[in-house]
Amino acid sequence: MDTLGLLLACLVTPASVPDRDAAEPLLQFLHDRCTHVSLVWADGGYTGLLVEWALAALALTVAVVKRADDTSGFTVLPRRWVVERTLSWICRRRRCVRDYERLPAHHLAMVTWSMTILMTRRLARRVGRP
Repeated sequence: MDTLGLLLACLVTPASVPDRDAAEPLLQFLHDRCTHVSLVWADGGYTGLLVEWALAALALTVAVVKRADDTSGFTVLPRRWVVERTLSWICRRRRCVRDYERLPAHHLAMVTWSMTILMTRRLARRVGRP
């Protein structure tokens, strides 16, 4: 998603696929569709070879947002709240709340449809304003 929380690219995988393994094809897809993207913020689980691969192969800078080691309890991480907010927007649609879909492609369609509804409503709202 972009800094506003709007969907740029999405990949749905089975639960048996680790997030780090799914990140590589997702970043490749993002790079192919959105050539202007040069910085990607990622969770702490995406450290390691993915950061180096993205820089070498795609010219994407992956900035890993980590929680400080001396922090205890809940803290808001920079840029992480954008992801959580977007996930809550997606979960407003009933079929995205639970795992109703049998195939990953069906869930991808529901996520895409949910974000399409959100984005078109925002565009329609702006037409009437001066």
